[in-house]
Amino acid sequence: MSIDAPQAASKRVQVVSGITVRLVGDSGDGMQLLGTQLTNTSALAGNDVATFPDFPAEIRAPRGTRAGVSGFQVQFASHEVHTPGDTLDTLVAMNPAALVTNLADLRAGGLIIVDEDSFEAKDLKLAALEKNPLDEETLTDKYRLAKVPITKLTRTAVHDLGLSPKEADRCRNFFAMGLVYWLYGRSMDTTMRFIASKFSKLPAVREANERALKAGWAFGETTELLDASYQVEPAKLAPGKYRNIMGNQALAWGLMAAAKLSDKDLFYGTYPITPASDILHELCRFKNFGVRTFQAEDEIAAVCSAIGAAYGGGMGVTCSSGPGIALKAEAMGLAVMLELPLIVIDVQRGGPSTGLPTKTEQADLLQVLYGRNGEAPIPVLAARSPGDCFDTAIEAWRIATRFMLPVVILSDGYIANGSEPWLIPDMNNIEKISIKHPGPRTEADPPFKPYSRDQLLSRPWAIPGTPGLMHRVGGLEKANGSGNVSYDAENHEMMVKLRAEKVANVASILPPQQVMGPKSGQLLVVSWGGTYGACHTAVQQAQSAGMSVAHCHLRHLNPFPANLGEILHSYEKVLVPELNLGQLRMLLRDKYLVNAMGLNKVKGKPFAVSELVSKIKEVCTASGNGRHA
Repeated sequence: MSIDAPQAASKRVQVVSGITVRLVGDSGDGMQLLGTQLTNTSALAGNDVATFPDFPAEIRAPRGTRAGVSGFQVQFASHEVHTPGDTLDTLVAMNPAALVTNLADLRAGGLIIVDEDSFEAKDLKLAALEKNPLDEETLTDKYRLAKVPITKLTRTAVHDLGLSPKEADRCRNFFAMGLVYWLYGRSMDTTMRFIASKFSKLPAVREANERALKAGWAFGETTELLDASYQVEPAKLAPGKYRNIMGNQALAWGLMAAAKLSDKDLFYGTYPITPASDILHELCRFKNFGVRTFQAEDEIAAVCSAIGAAYGGGMGVTCSSGPGIALKAEAMGLAVMLELPLIVIDVQRGGPSTGLPTKTEQADLLQVLYGRNGEAPIPVLAARSPGDCFDTAIEAWRIATRFMLPVVILSDGYIANGSEPWLIPDMNNIEKISIKHPGPRTEADPPFKPYSRDQLLSRPWAIPGTPGLMHRVGGLEKANGSGNVSYDAENHEMMVKLRAEKVANVASILPPQQVMGPKSGQLLVVSWGGTYGACHTAVQQAQSAGMSVAHCHLRHLNPFPANLGEILHSYEKVLVPELNLGQLRMLLRDKYLVNAMGLNKVKGKPFAVSELVSKIKEVCTASGNGRHA
């Protein structure tokens, strides 16, 4: 059979605008691999794609249990998409635990594909089920069910290759992949090349996976369980060269691009933590670009090493998640006092403490704003999507070097592990990051003042060892100008205000805040971070339904854009959806005295578009009737 086998003549092909698929199984079933391959294949087919991987918190939870379920959701469409989808069109479940923990998200009439070989009595016991859900009439009444003997068919496909049953069963995900590829008209070419590369030194395993993939496709062609396949046409994206990119990968590439634009070597000091570790893994691959990575013994050493790199004239970057940011707080205050450029990345996850390490949340905003001793303000930026991480990293370094201060970038687990097609930019079209270090001084020159300031209150970045530029550093308060240690009360208050004013001055170089929709009206939805896609889509749907609603998404959280107050007061109501208990809402109410409402969720999951549309409709209806929402 050829790799791109033609559709069976007896089966119809239905053209649809978009499909949402979730692939779920045990954490060892290869669902993340399956989802990644489906994503890449769909992106190469020209579809717009958004993904949502979902990992168990345990590294290796007991097989077959609900705690060990791993999933990967993909939405691919012929139109622009900003979320991985609300409800599922297809659920592929490799065991009972995977089925029962994900069934609620499948739309009525949706398709279930299960490995019926994994629904034996022992499997049901592991999933804490008394009865086989496949035998329930409610299941077949509400959904379309395809019970496929995936394990048996996979073993049959590879029976003569000398693999053990365990090794053969590891190919099940490729059988499921082949079936899904047939169902949605996906080409197998990309995955076949992946298999050839991945298993080039294991010829039997390579052959087994190739056979399993083809067998899954052939089953789809010939089975009577599925009477149709579906075709999603390419999306009309802006012209250019695209690649699929994940948030952590885009952050790593953005940091490297920023280093190149500023003619600096990148130093990345970090300590591994979920879901931030993949930034380190990605950067480790690019030592040939002058990237230096350092896995420190703890979070404190990691941030201090990055500060040391900044002091030496390099691009210092450190990264963690919420628990690690707490440990970095004192050294972040040191960077504030030293007034050195530093990037601190917080890939947020569910908390507090260890919390939900593999689930997403937006609850670190107040921590990065205020979680340091003394008056230690820091600019804060938040990426809105995987691709946007690239641009956010460049802008953060531009701000850090222009104003000589540390800058925080907020991402989250949803953005970090999600992916989307990314239009590869032309580096020649990105403005350079200009950095001018003071040159050598002689005895005839006036004494060097390391804390002298320009019109934006930025101090000079002196490289250690430069003749005539010797100066003192440390965490004690500095005398303005000379940088000498000062315990003078008036100087301390002046320096505290200067550092705060310098952060406030960042607003002077920010572009005006944009609004999608009417410039005034009933309701303004204000979002930040990874809620962008759901909020954008929900507002679009509400506008199409005739509601007076606009969307304002914030990248800059400290300082806010200069025109934000004017925007907020142009609407009757302000709604702030957040994956926390109302942190941005509190900040907006405090600074702008606007009666902002919250829509808050802390379940470790992103917003569904339907949740937001329902709330927008509720608020607009109440506002239109003169009632207080």
